[in-house]
Amino acid sequence: MSVLKFPHLFEPLIINRTVFRNRIFASPQGSSYLDKDEFPTPEVTVYYERKAIGGAATTCMGVRNVDPVSSLNFGDNVINLRDHRGISWFNYYTNAISRHGAVPSIELQHSGAFAQQSAKAGHPIYGPVEGDYDGYHVLAMTEGQITATIDAFIAHAKWAKLCGFGMVTIHGGHGWLLSEFLNPFFNTRTDQWGGSQENRARIVREICKGIHEQVPGLVVEIRISGGEGSKDGYGVETGIEIAKSIDGYPDIIHVSVGHATFDEAFTVMCPSMFLEDGVNVKYAAAIKPHIQYSKVGTVGALSDPALMEEIIASGKADIVNVARGLIADPDLPLKARTGNDKDINKCLRCSYCFSHIMSTGQYCCAINPEIGREHEYTTEPLKVIHPKDVLVLGGGIAGMQAALTAAKRGHTVTLAEKSSQLGGVLLCEEKVPFKVHLHEYIENQIRRVKEAGIKVLLDTELTPQQAEEMKPDVIIAAIGSTAIIPPIPGVDHDNVIAAEYAYTHAEELNGKTVILGGGLVGIELGIYLKNLGKDVEIVEMADKLNCGDNMVHEMGVNVEIDRIGLPVHTSTKALKIDENGVACQNADGEIFFPADHIVIAAGMKGRQEEAAAFAQSAPLFYQIGDCLAVKNIYEANRLGYNAAMELGTRW
Repeated sequence: MSVLKFPHLFEPLIINRTVFRNRIFASPQGSSYLDKDEFPTPEVTVYYERKAIGGAATTCMGVRNVDPVSSLNFGDNVINLRDHRGISWFNYYTNAISRHGAVPSIELQHSGAFAQQSAKAGHPIYGPVEGDYDGYHVLAMTEGQITATIDAFIAHAKWAKLCGFGMVTIHGGHGWLLSEFLNPFFNTRTDQWGGSQENRARIVREICKGIHEQVPGLVVEIRISGGEGSKDGYGVETGIEIAKSIDGYPDIIHVSVGHATFDEAFTVMCPSMFLEDGVNVKYAAAIKPHIQYSKVGTVGALSDPALMEEIIASGKADIVNVARGLIADPDLPLKARTGNDKDINKCLRCSYCFSHIMSTGQYCCAINPEIGREHEYTTEPLKVIHPKDVLVLGGGIAGMQAALTAAKRGHTVTLAEKSSQLGGVLLCEEKVPFKVHLHEYIENQIRRVKEAGIKVLLDTELTPQQAEEMKPDVIIAAIGSTAIIPPIPGVDHDNVIAAEYAYTHAEELNGKTVILGGGLVGIELGIYLKNLGKDVEIVEMADKLNCGDNMVHEMGVNVEIDRIGLPVHTSTKALKIDENGVACQNADGEIFFPADHIVIAAGMKGRQEEAAAFAQSAPLFYQIGDCLAVKNIYEANRLGYNAAMELGTRW
């Protein structure tokens, strides 16, 4: 018998004399916050340490290229492992992980034919065979270069052990060098490094064998692509043969999917919100029956412990590897183990974390405002020395986060919301299948507000005078935004509706629907309606659709648009609406789109002036969320959290 709700998930695993406390392994993530010598700073240390504190069995720092000249693909943030000056820095890092009971791991890779940063710097780049890839000429590796690459992986593993790492993750998937050797469609060599699957896998076997021989006790995990997730890539049958050819050499075969350099495959590798939870588990499940010696891990769209338990209990995999799920909630393992799984913030798979680190070098999460700021909040935050009476105006994303943080910090909080329920404008998306985790997150926040002792006033739209009469010490205005109505003749016709109404009344949209606006609201609404079987198309006046600054989500959006065949008309301006449809202008002249329903998705305007009217109704005033600037969930949570963290710390 077990007192645990998820007994299989929390059964310890012993591999190569190393004890892993459960089956939840933190997948590798790229490292930011490195110093000028590319050593880990305290900020990057506590980012990974937070996952160990939350109960993960491992944390994996990515990525170290084993050839710092000809293998670079990740810009400037590449860990400097093989430098004696870094030994103390890395041991400080690994101690921070292991002291909480987790096993520190580091990812080792070679970018091979897709080492774009090296090529841009003027260095020759190499792969199994010569050719032109991604606009760069790639040279075939010589026998000596292959041997040197094997030695480089082994040498880096030695350094990893010296620096306190208990495991290395060899990247053999996603289109990088080792996967190029393993791939029968890429590797056409006819020597001992190609020609058969045994030969193609030789480089991986030699690396794993060398590490085990020269670095005893170090656990070796290899990540492979169980399939490439695109119509032009290999399928799971090839993935099975790849896994069979290396069985027993690595301790763990970590079965991922996809390719890092092609959008269609990338959005399966890093599953978009349009794919189901655990979308890639089937690859590990197909491979595992063929594996006799190595443990098998699975990864991709995993944040539900019930699903993870089923994966382990049914024998689909031995390990669940989690990346974004542990960014959204680093305490996921601890909450699942203690039966508090209802309190887990499940990853939305909006990919803002991925896009943000690519564009700014900063860790972040749309629904976890502490990510990237762990060094401030895992140590002792500034103490509240003057508890406040706080009035929060608006019960959307920003308002709820501000109220919850203020209450947790010991302030007395009143939350006033003009509508009959908390949740804000995003409640309109509650029926959207690919937004299920967003709806769960909002429901969790509403529950937390109720449990936090916050006084909630629904159906209450206060005036500045009424707010002043309540005598709060602080007002936090989070009153949101309103839809922009473009000045198009006929926009007031009966067949014109707002995007919010279309979301909540999709069943009424029979016949033809035209969405005016190709921003994220219009795009996702179009995808939702198309998946419901509706006849819908998007008209956008700009020359491309606009997903904001979320480049990774944009990949997923484009793949989904192509998959479902959603018609999109860019560089097309709406001129006039009538009862039969909308007249537009494009480069070819005027065009008429017949429509039974015309949806306005022209963006939102922040209620800045209305919010600013409360600035003198209390001694302290903060303006956050959309009423400050219309942005996204991340910004709403970030501003709400940080405003509340400051309260009462100085006066």
